[in-house]
Amino acid sequence: MTTRLEPGSPAPDFTLVDQDDRPVSLASLRGGGVVLFFYPEAMTPGCTTEACDFRDSLAPLQAAGYTVLGISRDEPEKLRRFRERDGLTYDLLSDPDHAVHEAYGAWGEKLNYGKTVTGVLRSTFVIDADGRIEHALYNVKATGHVARVRKLVGLDAA
Repeated sequence: MTTRLEPGSPAPDFTLVDQDDRPVSLASLRGGGVVLFFYPEAMTPGCTTEACDFRDSLAPLQAAGYTVLGISRDEPEKLRRFRERDGLTYDLLSDPDHAVHEAYGAWGEKLNYGKTVTGVLRSTFVIDADGRIEHALYNVKATGHVARVRKLVGLDAA
């Protein structure tokens, strides 16, 4: 059974490489909020929709003090192509062994076309300036959940 993070718990720290093979660590972002989203695979339809929704909401999220990061198992080269193809203006991080996915409870069993498979559980986390989980959203839909994140962080009326 996958362990799920709860609001108030410490966000598991990590250091992963981004689309340009540069290390990014969660600890280095303390002092500001972080919106961390886990998605199954770069350049697939649902993941593109989700990534573009975050891109389109990036300015107000940044103005509210949040850094947006996307995490998948894709290698940096594919992340770089995804970022360029869709004009994504935030970092995409590579977690090929899914260790960070597991630390956040974003890896486990799910139904895929009626079959139980093990893989990425599309999930989004809002982390506060002190490195604690504010919101943990599991098994979100690719379409529409960025609007929910905007409401949760106070950008839009609830």
